[in-house]
Amino acid sequence: MAKSLYETLEVSENASKDEIKKAYRKLARKYHPDVNKDKEAEEKFKEINAAYEVLSDEQKKLQYDQHGDSMFGDQNFHDFAQRQGSNADLDDILRQMFGQGGGGFGGGGFSQGGFGGFNEPDLDTSAQLTIAFDVSVLGGKQHVTLNNDSFDIKIPEGIQDGQKIRAKGKGKSYQGQRGDLILKIVVAPSPEYEREDDTLIKKFDIPLKVALFGGKVEIKTIHKDITLKVPQNTKQNQKFRVKELGVLNRKAGVKGDLYLKANIILPKVEDLDEDLIEVLKEKLPEN
Repeated sequence: MAKSLYETLEVSENASKDEIKKAYRKLARKYHPDVNKDKEAEEKFKEINAAYEVLSDEQKKLQYDQHGDSMFGDQNFHDFAQRQGSNADLDDILRQMFGQGGGGFGGGGFSQGGFGGFNEPDLDTSAQLTIAFDVSVLGGKQHVTLNNDSFDIKIPEGIQDGQKIRAKGKGKSYQGQRGDLILKIVVAPSPEYEREDDTLIKKFDIPLKVALFGGKVEIKTIHKDITLKVPQNTKQNQKFRVKELGVLNRKAGVKGDLYLKANIILPKVEDLDEDLIEVLKEKLPEN
């Protein structure tokens, strides 16, 4: 039975939940439209998000494992998605596969859940909203268009992937009553940062000379530009802690820390002075 969603995420059908998440993060960073300007990258990014939406949900994954690509009319997912051709259609695919309450996927907006029962209608609307990584850290406004209604949603500083926001009175209406819109937040991956709770981790480049002899490096962070003092004999991936330049802990009301990891840039031999090359050949230790 063909299982092309696993192929989309480049994992085996026996992959663990952590392996699937790790593969998704790697591919999402690679094909994120902010990083990859190839015209096909955006479609690839949508497919990756759609595949992860299914394989990260236990119920959806169970159904897909049972039925495989027969859910796409025996086509593989890539061909089916390309034939459908748009983000909205990919949302529809997931709804067709898993029912109206199935939700959608990130990568370009949000997808709406379904109606409740008719006897006592649930007027709340569930949807999924993808926000940029920087917005999740700093907070801000996100413009939303839903059911011919257009409005701004306030994104609180420090919100985490998977958390929900309730927009009062933006749900379905019935006999003069109006429900709420409940947005599940999906934070798009960042090509620069990793986040661990309230801690941010970012790599920064330093020349070999600065790593060996020390110096100062200008670094742009999410919150502000800083000057980092680098000591001599700095090692590859050595971490430097910068206090309170991480993510706001909304319960405690304090910011976490930023850890900067050194990435040493080695010069090309052909760019070095010839006399220096000879000295290095003679003087550099063998081990």
